Amino acid sequence: MSSAVTEGSHAESSGAFLARAYDLDLIDDPGDLELYRALARRTGGPILELGVGTGRLAIPLASEGYEVTGVDADPHMLERAKRAWAADSRRGGALELVEADLRDVSLDGRFGLVILALNTLLLVGDRDAQALGLRTMAAHLRPRGVAVVDIWLPAADDLALYDGHTRLEWEREIPDAGERIAKTTSARHDAATATVTLTQWFDVWPMAGGPLRRYSRVDDLYLVGATELVALAEAAGMVIERVAGDHQMGPFGPGVERAVLLGTLV
Repeated sequence: MSSAVTEGSHAESSGAFLARAYDLDLIDDPGDLELYRALARRTGGPILELGVGTGRLAIPLASEGYEVTGVDADPHMLERAKRAWAADSRRGGALELVEADLRDVSLDGRFGLVILALNTLLLVGDRDAQALGLRTMAAHLRPRGVAVVDIWLPAADDLALYDGHTRLEWEREIPDAGERIAKTTSARHDAATATVTLTQWFDVWPMAGGPLRRYSRVDDLYLVGATELVALAEAAGMVIERVAGDHQMGPFGPGVERAVLLGTLV
């Protein structure tokens, strides 16, 4: 994984701010939570989420009564998840957060549901690193449990836009901060290595007027096709139950924008 952050001239660190910006980025619901709720009901837990981030999925699942473990290498993301979990009034289950690299983490116990959601696999590194991520999933899966991997499948038109130009993605108010934030991005696709280098800038300014602060992040996304994803999962020891084309588990076929793989151990 390749990423970098640039410090803004403000008391909040870049890492802490970028974790906050992650939540703002996902205000537009990706629509995948119901999938994981259904799989949690099917398996009964316990649940492991690799790349848990700020707890977007783990917290509602834990609140609904499941035992959930979340793993992430970013301490700032985990800190936001801890605070959000502490503030959750339902808290019907349990949530354990572990700071570790999902490529080599080794936890006690096995899980009925193991989640690698919303393009996390694309961010872990090259094909060898992705293979390690799938092996981690298989190593923590109990027999007849379910592993879920969700990745984006960019179309040719999408990749044609990744030409290095800068584009405004959105502008929003930061709740309870008296500030606004604008996100701009620049992406460049390299067909030879099947990678996208994504640069994100977050510009923040007081609504009442004042200096602008800028935070930035650079990530390399290693694209994976559905056939490659199946091969990685099978090499990790999983049996493929299904590959769907969306979060509603619709059929996979030409024109779909996602691959959602369900794997299991016999």
